[in-house]
Amino acid sequence: MLKSIASRLATELAVRENQVAATIELIDGGATVPFIARYRKEVTGGLDDTQLRTLAERLVYLRELDERRDSILASIREQDKLTPELTAALYAADNKTALEDLYLPYKPKRRTKAQIAREAGLQPLADSLLADPTQQPEALAEGYLNAEAGVADVKAALDGARAILIEQFAEDAELLGRLREKLWNEGELAASVVAGKEQEGAKFADYFDHREAIRATPSHRALALLRGRNEGVLSLALKYQPDETPITERSAYELMIAQRFGVQDKGRAADKWLLDGVRLCWRAKIFLSLELELMGKLKEAADGEAIKVFADNLHDLLLAAPAGQRATLGLDPGLRTGVKVAVVDGTGKVLDTTAIYPHEPRREWDKSIAILGALCTRHNVDLISIGNGTASRETDKLAQDLIKAYPQLGMTKIVVSEAGASVYSASELAAKEFPDMDVSLRGAVSIARRLQDPLAELVKIDPKSIGVGQYQHDVNQSQLARALDAVVEDCVNAVGVDVNTASVPLLTRISGLNATLAANIVAYRDQNGAFKNRKQLLKVPRLGDKTFEQAAGFLRISGGDNPLDASSVHPEAYPVVEKIVARLGREVKSLLGDSVTLKSVKATDYTDERFGLPTVMDILRELDKPVATRGRSSRPPPSRTVSRTSSICSPVWCWKGWSPMWPTLVPLWILACIRTGWFIFPHCPANSSTTRARW
Repeated sequence: MLKSIASRLATELAVRENQVAATIELIDGGATVPFIARYRKEVTGGLDDTQLRTLAERLVYLRELDERRDSILASIREQDKLTPELTAALYAADNKTALEDLYLPYKPKRRTKAQIAREAGLQPLADSLLADPTQQPEALAEGYLNAEAGVADVKAALDGARAILIEQFAEDAELLGRLREKLWNEGELAASVVAGKEQEGAKFADYFDHREAIRATPSHRALALLRGRNEGVLSLALKYQPDETPITERSAYELMIAQRFGVQDKGRAADKWLLDGVRLCWRAKIFLSLELELMGKLKEAADGEAIKVFADNLHDLLLAAPAGQRATLGLDPGLRTGVKVAVVDGTGKVLDTTAIYPHEPRREWDKSIAILGALCTRHNVDLISIGNGTASRETDKLAQDLIKAYPQLGMTKIVVSEAGASVYSASELAAKEFPDMDVSLRGAVSIARRLQDPLAELVKIDPKSIGVGQYQHDVNQSQLARALDAVVEDCVNAVGVDVNTASVPLLTRISGLNATLAANIVAYRDQNGAFKNRKQLLKVPRLGDKTFEQAAGFLRISGGDNPLDASSVHPEAYPVVEKIVARLGREVKSLLGDSVTLKSVKATDYTDERFGLPTVMDILRELDKPVATRGRSSRPPPSRTVSRTSSICSPVWCWKGWSPMWPTLVPLWILACIRTGWFIFPHCPANSSTTRARW
């Protein structure tokens, strides 16, 4: 009998079944992964967010698998062909492919040649020849002629019998499984250029004559090959034997089919006829089906890897160190169209905008510095954020001259990714936020804000438009969207948001909230002023107790009635904090950040049936955080950043990357620093992620 989904998931994740069952109950009750991971550790036994994401995805798959299994069982039962052995095999199938293989012989289909042959009474002929190959096929077929049924001659009878055997061979689930595995392990993916497409498809020149094992094809190369095929430049085929193999030579796959059904070449009367049927079954039916299936498997695996890389890059970008609430000058570089300029204050409010033309063709360098200097002086600018697009290097040089011209301001310049800025500029959201601002200037505002707080600004942009992945338009778009949305949700909830300053797009990503509720929160805030405590959230239209439970711990209120409202401590756990402060004889506010006192607190003294040790430990850790870092637990602290970053790693700072090449590379590195005027921090071979270097 089929094991429960909880039992199967527990085996897959190597955790206890009761952990999985409890988590499934929470998910079915509407709880989100961030909420479960953070506030239901006792219930799940401490499953982390990665395990919970995997569990949630596999839960959907297994439920779909069970629904399909029930449908197949019902279909076969209606045909009165369900046997105990088949039932057991269907229950043992642990994936959709194995399930469909078993269902194949019973699956309703259009009338095939084999079905027509059976209706003409040729099944006994096929069975007889397979069972006793010593019989003469032509002589035996004479007894099955039936002109009215379309069997007018011996050839028609034998063709019909062969069609029956081919379908029988091709629908053997065990055989299909072994053939599929062998072809995946040994098959080669071969690419060649389509005749006449050499010039048009020059970018795919590396694959004009390419061949490698299909299972070893890396994600990026698989996606490149598939793109070449989709663009009509490349032809792809799955090869199972060398091209020079004689056409008459039987492949290992044909021998597997023959062995499965006892077909041998012993010189008997029907042996050649049966072997021809085996060859036709493999080459015209099974192989074509498996080739299509394994190409799909390759695409699915490549999509999964590409999406994972995209998601990891997005995660790192969203959780990059925020510069904090500092007045910032945003520069959106350009040549002919000029550099778009925006100044925002520490809260992101736009103070001033303009455009300057320091580069070709107008070359108003000194005038541009004077304009920027006036803006920076007027608004006491602390940071300069420069987009990394066209003319970024030239604009970076302009910023350097600006800093030299106004040393009293103590400004710092940083080059940031402007990916998605143009998409945001033309979006409906930007139009609502800046209805009277030129589209080109909105990009400069976004560039300035994404330095202050990358997470808060980047959530306004469709994750797919941020462009931190390869072949993003070639992968499964719905799968990509789900993965990226999960990353954004996890990042936003890991950091938390200030409910009194957060935008609608940022609030939308909070656990339990949606676009409507986020808009209602902002509308309530605009009408009634800043929230004073978390309980006020229950006054927001359509925000009920269940939503409050899911969202409250991730919504922060700074300077409100209760200091705990600025922390990640959930309101439901406030009684635990009250017990702690009562026993210590202290106020909550005085206890925040007091490491000495908090480390003396014994967590086990405050556990009960509802709040176990994990929750109490989380509370103590949160109370121990310095007030200044509250709400940034998952991000590096604000910091000054060097003006230029690179993808090579300084041997001075990163000894993990030491190699015998360093004696040669160090002088070249020093020379590069001197010639460019920038202190370059290279990329560490031991740690492939690129991070901002700080002082």
